[in-house]
Amino acid sequence: MARAGLTAERLTQAAAELADEIGFPNVTVSALARRFGVQPAALYAHVKDIQDLRVRVAALALTELADRAAGALAGRAGKDALAAFANAYRDYAKEHPGRYAACQMELDDETAIVGPARRHAEMTRAILRGYDLPEPAETDAVRMLHGTFHGYVSLETAGGFRRHERDVDASWSRALDALDLVLRNWPSA
Repeated sequence: MARAGLTAERLTQAAAELADEIGFPNVTVSALARRFGVQPAALYAHVKDIQDLRVRVAALALTELADRAAGALAGRAGKDALAAFANAYRDYAKEHPGRYAACQMELDDETAIVGPARRHAEMTRAILRGYDLPEPAETDAVRMLHGTFHGYVSLETAGGFRRHERDVDASWSRALDALDLVLRNWPSA
């Protein structure tokens, strides 16, 4: 019989919190079981295996990130929308490093995260509507934005910008200015 109070949702939330504390790659069924004071086998009544748990954390994180971005985007367009989305993305990654890492994981079976991932991608494309980019330029721009946001956040959280006196927030602001300029002046094919 499964331990009272354990559910897939509670385990997912606890795994996400644990990921933020110890790093996403370090989340194991054993570590999660210790958090609840149960044997690892008790968790298998609610999650199939560690991969299932990681996919659940990725789906949770993508949903949280999309919710945060949606709130930031409300009523904004153009550069304001770009900055709001980028800041929501950056803030989430810094506040929830383990969950953010889960968003980036490669999955064998992506069915569990299709909805949250699609919602996040649709918001990125909504920002780009203000720049009136046709396909395939829009897809190229989505990739450029994700690469820039992810690269900046990854370097920042790893301490890659500590060795320079220039304030990282000032550089972030300039990067957003540059992205806006590029999007407004997208090169023709």
